[in-house]
Amino acid sequence: MWALVVVIGGLAVNAVSGGLTINFALALACGLLPGLFVLIMKPFDGDKARLVLLGLWAICGAAAAAAVGGMGGPMASWCLAPLAMTGVLGRPKAVGVAAGFSVLAAIAVVFIQFMGLAPSAPEGLTGFALGVLAVTALSLGVGASLMAMRHSAVSHLAPVVALPDASEFHSNPLGDYPGKVLIIEADGAIRDAYGRLEMAASAPGETFTMIARPEDRQAMADAAGAAREGPVQTVAFVSATDPSRSLTLDLNAAEGGRLVGVVRDATADRLREEGLELARADAENLAAGRARFLAGMSHELRTPLNAIMGFSDIMRNKMFGELSEKYTEYAQLIHESGAHLLDLINDVLDMSKIEAHRYELNKEFMDVREPVSAALRILRVQADDAGVKLRATLPSQPLEVEADRRAIKQVVINLVSNALKFTPRDGSVIVGLTNRGRDLELTVADTGVGIAPGDLDRIGKPYEQAGDAGRRGLGTGLGLSLVRSFAELHGGQMVMESRLGEGTAVTVTMPVVVVDEATGHPSNANVVAFKPQR
Repeated sequence: MWALVVVIGGLAVNAVSGGLTINFALALACGLLPGLFVLIMKPFDGDKARLVLLGLWAICGAAAAAAVGGMGGPMASWCLAPLAMTGVLGRPKAVGVAAGFSVLAAIAVVFIQFMGLAPSAPEGLTGFALGVLAVTALSLGVGASLMAMRHSAVSHLAPVVALPDASEFHSNPLGDYPGKVLIIEADGAIRDAYGRLEMAASAPGETFTMIARPEDRQAMADAAGAAREGPVQTVAFVSATDPSRSLTLDLNAAEGGRLVGVVRDATADRLREEGLELARADAENLAAGRARFLAGMSHELRTPLNAIMGFSDIMRNKMFGELSEKYTEYAQLIHESGAHLLDLINDVLDMSKIEAHRYELNKEFMDVREPVSAALRILRVQADDAGVKLRATLPSQPLEVEADRRAIKQVVINLVSNALKFTPRDGSVIVGLTNRGRDLELTVADTGVGIAPGDLDRIGKPYEQAGDAGRRGLGTGLGLSLVRSFAELHGGQMVMESRLGEGTAVTVTMPVVVVDEATGHPSNANVVAFKPQR
């Protein structure tokens, strides 16, 4: 179309100008050459071939514009030929490249005109005819491009919007669904049923509850009533014809009191859940058996250990006569090792009782400063030997709580022992005790080595430890887990904060403070003030 319009227009311009002129030659060349380019480049369809074709169009357009007066001539608009013909190439995204070629063509015409190589623009009827020819050819090029772009877009969308045959769709819209879709009337009768799942009494006209065994039908009817008045209801049932098949029914309200029910085969899910439940029960039984074993073994170990500690204590105190210095030293070592071993056994015994749900708190009213001070007196010697400053900030007035005295004392011992173990010489450990309403807050902060973020997520669980191998060998990894367990038994929690190389702070919060309902302050009615000792 482009070539035909240009050639006919060229002949008309030639007739008007009175003979074979350069105008006709340019019109003929610029009309035929792009058409020949399209035919020549057709076998080489591709991005490179399209770039070559755009370039040739730009050259032809620039030559025609420069030959008849440059940018002031009637054919200056032919510099837009690459942009006008972009859509014919079948690549709408090439608009940017085509625009670049058009700009280059215009620059080339301006350069030729600036160098004085472009002739003057034709006047009169010839100039008018050439202008009409240029505008007409460009308009047809733009129209052809738009049609080509539209055809390309429709061809890409055709596979997406294709619909199945209407008769097949309406006859069975869910024929391949692996379950069953039921359209249920207001009276419970099945209106339509779609899907491959085979069930009893799922044909139209049957009551939908008949697909379940008799003992499940009332639950299905109740679910249907609830679905008509509220959200989607899900009910599990057993097939009426196959007791080994478990099914689920999702009921959703529709217009006119109808229901849409989706039946799915849940047999595989039920078997998987039963397997998981069996595995969980086995794991719990195993854990309970281990806890019972540890509890029994701990009791068995404590009896001979108490005898060892008692006899070693008699020997180191020389109750039945003098011993040599070496034997006295050995008796002291036996007593210290026995005490350490007894502490470990007590931790294992307490943890096994907690895991077996056999640990019972012995709650009593007391001034909480007393068990805290007693624990600090025990740890004072350990702190002095380690060269660590141990300080405590306790309330000046009695603070009454209802808690297990031994548990409170054990919490302080475990936290301070851990802090001393990970605090270098000349460091400090600070114990703080206060209350916020009914919540008792016990905080132990140290200036030790700190805990790495990866270890911070682990510790607090039974038998988990932090630090290097040397420090891990100093305990069983039960200290912090016991603290957490004691806090949770009292209805509280343990929170840890730490920065590697700076220190650690552990806060235990328990709602055990006795509050006077009249004043809202801690009550001191059941305690006797004591004098803290170093």
